[in-house]
Amino acid sequence: FAGATAAKSLERHLRSAEIHLLSAENHLTYNPLLPEVVGASVLPGHVVAPLRQMVRRAKVHQVQVTGIDTEARRVHFRNRSESGHLDYDHLVLACGSRANLHMIPGMAEHTLPLKTVGDALYLRNRVIARLEDAELTENPTLRRWLKTFVVIGGGFSGVEVAGEISDFLDESQRWYRQSQLEPARVVIVHGGPHLLPELPKRLGRFTERKLSRHGGVEVRLNTRSQAIDAQGVELNKGSRIDAGTVISTIGTTSNRLIDALPAEKERGRLRVEADMSVPGLPGVWAIGDCAAVPNGRADGAPCPPTAQFALRQGPQLAANLARRVRGEPTHAFGYQPKGLMSAIGHNRAVARVFGINLSGFIPWLLWRGFYLLYIPTLARKARLYLEWNWAMFFPPDIAHLRFTRTVEDSDEDTQEKGAQGVKERSPTPAAERV
Repeated sequence: FAGATAAKSLERHLRSAEIHLLSAENHLTYNPLLPEVVGASVLPGHVVAPLRQMVRRAKVHQVQVTGIDTEARRVHFRNRSESGHLDYDHLVLACGSRANLHMIPGMAEHTLPLKTVGDALYLRNRVIARLEDAELTENPTLRRWLKTFVVIGGGFSGVEVAGEISDFLDESQRWYRQSQLEPARVVIVHGGPHLLPELPKRLGRFTERKLSRHGGVEVRLNTRSQAIDAQGVELNKGSRIDAGTVISTIGTTSNRLIDALPAEKERGRLRVEADMSVPGLPGVWAIGDCAAVPNGRADGAPCPPTAQFALRQGPQLAANLARRVRGEPTHAFGYQPKGLMSAIGHNRAVARVFGINLSGFIPWLLWRGFYLLYIPTLARKARLYLEWNWAMFFPPDIAHLRFTRTVEDSDEDTQEKGAQGVKERSPTPAAERV
């Protein structure tokens, strides 16, 4: 959000400047809607916006940045075919953060994160595949394991993805009659005393009640995961949850580019001045999740890594950069958030808007309206609005989407035939066949 909006604003403030936008993807991902991709509420293409459609004059480069030479003012990058570099007068860092999959033993090997569209699609396929497998097995223990989903983390992402999975399981059960013998189980494991710690305790308690009563979601508060393996999660209270799917929504770590910079860090984020410039690195600025931007409206406390702040930091940085070019004094960043909202499933949400606590259907409409307002490009807004209305009256899509090419399927067939030929030439003993 921060980088794309900064580039778009720079086009207005510096009309004669040459602007380059470097990104590993050629699109912006609207991360708050990824849980809806998991629950098949929206199509994955509706939560991304091509960067070339968001900017006009800026040159978009889909490349992987490999290094930054701050002394020579040069950015090194590579794409699929070659390497290159760009010299800069001013460099804006908005490279975000990465998921930290090493907080808990076994987390990297056995949990599914939710940071990208690919993560959301993979998780959606996993949920459907578990239902398909549960429909076939006659083993009740295995069926319970297949239909148990554990979400680690009770923040916004954890609550929203748990609610979406619960809704999807409820609405799709009519097509999985055999597996209905064992009810699906969705569990949130949260280390705090109430869900959604960013919101008041009363809303967190309300969220817990609604998820439990209407969504059938089991909430484990004041509970931490100690270890994760292929069969489930070990908890700190000596208990265990056997689950076929474990989802991680906790933990972030800094981008490797940020780690390599010779600049002061603050809890893995670049320490920046009030105008978002990086001290000690002339011409370098930082915004978004990778920067600890002091908020002038909150006594200089670092801004939280949310889209609401990133959308404001980008335009103000562009204005400050233009002031610096003209030799004018820059302005400190300050923003008072309008509120926080979270969907909790079954057309319900919780919110704190202008200091007022809200819960139920009305904040759910506000939640959708807010995201519809800020999702990039008019085409995406129209598609998302139509799809949301469609999903209110029709069941979810339960198609399991395989992303394999024809040649890959052919290779598998060849391998299977080869394996069969080996078996025919080498009979297996009776004991081993059993």
